[in-house]
Amino acid sequence: MSAITIYHNPNCSKSRATLDLIKEKRIEPIIVEYLVDPPTPETIKELINKLGLTAREIMREKEKPYSDNNLSDPAISEDDLLKIMSLNPILIERPIVVKGARAVLGRPPENIMELL
Repeated sequence: MSAITIYHNPNCSKSRATLDLIKEKRIEPIIVEYLVDPPTPETIKELINKLGLTAREIMREKEKPYSDNNLSDPAISEDDLLKIMSLNPILIERPIVVKGARAVLGRPPENIMELL
């Protein structure tokens, strides 16, 4: 059985609820506090590939770095977005739960049930 990893923000109610769902299934996940230990651009790319999404689709548009960096500009490349997200991990939607070759965004937390 593959390990479960959660990219977690303990200050986020959805992230906490998702972690609780995992633990209710008696699974001890690997917890990555991505604001403390930001993922590299390569790791973010791997995550979005597992999610089947793009960098833009997992960006938090209401965060200050989004407007500060004019990230709504469609001319910004995917690679540049990945770099900016790594430098400003608050921009990454949360939580992301990974199991093997698949990942799910825990919004709502019940989305992760298909991985458990």
